Amino acid sequence: MLDRVTIGALLLDAVLLAILELLFLPSYIGQVQFPITAAVAAVTTPLLVSQAARLSSRPGVVAAPLIVWFVTLFVFGAFGPGGDVLLLGGDWRTYLLLGAGAVPGALMLGIVRGRQTVEGVGSPR
Repeated sequence: MLDRVTIGALLLDAVLLAILELLFLPSYIGQVQFPITAAVAAVTTPLLVSQAARLSSRPGVVAAPLIVWFVTLFVFGAFGPGGDVLLLGGDWRTYLLLGAGAVPGALMLGIVRGRQTVEGVGSPR
């Protein structure tokens, strides 16, 4: 029961992180564009995936934080609050955020799935 609550909290974290990363994507420091949220995404998405892997060996559960982050990013980015488009179409910051969040998260997903395969997928946790 506690694992399900913890996984639910991880998924809620993924939603909140995606929303905050979108809102602060067009940040500036003085006159310089500074999308710090891409760095936040590069650190947090792999952490969410690795924590989900510690709680479950099921592939869908392990991938859920990354999938939820990605879906939230696109839903709120394309159909944001009040119809605003938060994803900056064709802008380098959008591609940076997508790559910085999705690539490390997918790499971590591959790492933990490979580790689970070596250890034996069928073992319940």
